[in-house]
Amino acid sequence: MAKTDANKSKTKKIKTPSEPKTVAEAKTLEKAPDYWQLTDDEVLLRSPEPEDEYKTSDSWRVFRIMGEFVGGFDDLATITRGVTIFGSARTDEGTEMYAAARETAKLLAESGFEIITGGGPGIMEAANRGAFEAGKVSVGCNIELPFEQSPNPYQTKSLSFKYFFVRKTMFIKYSNAYIIFPGGFGTMDELFEALTLIQTRKIRNFPVVLFGSQYWRGLLAWLTSMMLNEGNINPEDLGLIHLTDSPNDAVDFIIKTCTTGAPKHPTGSGTEL
Repeated sequence: MAKTDANKSKTKKIKTPSEPKTVAEAKTLEKAPDYWQLTDDEVLLRSPEPEDEYKTSDSWRVFRIMGEFVGGFDDLATITRGVTIFGSARTDEGTEMYAAARETAKLLAESGFEIITGGGPGIMEAANRGAFEAGKVSVGCNIELPFEQSPNPYQTKSLSFKYFFVRKTMFIKYSNAYIIFPGGFGTMDELFEALTLIQTRKIRNFPVVLFGSQYWRGLLAWLTSMMLNEGNINPEDLGLIHLTDSPNDAVDFIIKTCTTGAPKHPTGSGTEL
């Protein structure tokens, strides 16, 4: 039967947006409902397509990256005794870990350290809050995400980065120690990057404190039973980690280590693994 206007299907085809070919086009498309939010990291890290008309754009993007580095170095140049505190953005106020992070940061700030965080909510907010309430330096290095991460209000110095790797450089460069509270993938990323840089001697051995023995127990058991048992790490590599449940112990360990210099096998009143 021949198709006529009367018997044609009434079903409308849903038009799906094509992949943007330029950053300008992406900026327009990403405003549409349910459209994947394209980040600067994604634009930089995606592989070129054969029909890509902007193959040289990555070279020019280097200048934006350079600008982020220069801006970060300028803004943080006065931070000489920084301690970065990591942990979940999903930790609510009123929880035990929020209170512990707040107290730890307060004690560190009162001991002359500048507190640095990722600038967001949860553990980051608690740490910035502790330093802020002590009347000391409280730095937030926020990251631009597809879903908005609002900077917490307890910062005396607030920075914003488009690229994760630039922000991670700032954490490492301006930190004398890391304190890792319970968190997710991002927290694990920062933890193992620091351990890798120390292990490979790309940076000096600085204190890495895991806070919350119950949370980290399973991971540490796996590191011992699998990584160490298989010979993929050395026994002294586990000595890079200081485990504690006490804000006072975490602060005392950092003060002692930063004063005397980080030992090859850290010692302290907490647990060394």
